[in-house]
Amino acid sequence: MPEQPNGAYRQFSVLIISSGRDAHLANTVLGINRSTLLPAEIVLCYMNQPGAVPPASSVPLRVVHLDTGPGAPLPLGAARNAAAAAARFPVLVFLDVDCIPAPTMFEVLLADAGRTGGLVMAAPRYLAADAGVADWAGRGSVEVLFRDSVAHHARSALAPEPGLPARPSAEYALFWSLGFAVAQDDFHRIGGFDESFAGYGGEDTDFAFTARRKGIPLAFSAAVMFHQHHGVHHPPLQHLESIVVNAKAFRRKWGNWPMTGWLDAFAEAGYVAWDPAGSDLRLLRSPGPAELAAIRVDAPY
Repeated sequence: MPEQPNGAYRQFSVLIISSGRDAHLANTVLGINRSTLLPAEIVLCYMNQPGAVPPASSVPLRVVHLDTGPGAPLPLGAARNAAAAAARFPVLVFLDVDCIPAPTMFEVLLADAGRTGGLVMAAPRYLAADAGVADWAGRGSVEVLFRDSVAHHARSALAPEPGLPARPSAEYALFWSLGFAVAQDDFHRIGGFDESFAGYGGEDTDFAFTARRKGIPLAFSAAVMFHQHHGVHHPPLQHLESIVVNAKAFRRKWGNWPMTGWLDAFAEAGYVAWDPAGSDLRLLRSPGPAELAAIRVDAPY
């Protein structure tokens, strides 16, 4: 059995933000309900989905809405902050709408968080397109999810081996908000997510850098979550405009560029003009439908 979290970390809220991901959301909530350590509540923030009907849950589930109007970038940071503001318990577990928690995820993650404090990130495994999620949903065996998933090649070394305690890290630039635990007090010390970042790109790294500046530790846990498959673009041209805006905002704030691999790819393909050593980043053109279709791949991530 996994180590049990200490008393301060047993009362927790799971926070999810979602927009139009109802099928994945239903699986994620099902996984939460099958956990060996149940949260006190689920807080679900719908973005620009006013008529949404939440999935069934035996864990108390409360809904908040955040609507920014048609055509506006998704307010990811503001939605996470709204969910946190609605949470009633002292520890927050942010969980991406695509991520099914393994049955022991919360036990392992919160036991680690009780030891290390600060930000503690779970370890994502990525499900293949033909993964047996329906079989898992019907029969409940998590083994099919392990069988049909892989660790992220660039982040698999961050987490310890299963059964070992969380690994403290200085790799704040590699923090993701896919699944992590943080005490309410630390979340408020950080100031939440910076809502000036609009749409995709940069807001996770900004959150982690602010935690580092505040002296809040970071650790990576062996707690497992399974990222459900969806088609991806390499590079993510569907988010080109928001990445450009957010990258410039990040550089103004921190003095260095985030997402350099993506910016390199955009510049090489002629979508942006970018000076990695300076402050110049300009959008030159946007991709058309054929260009977006050409870079969409059916890969785990």
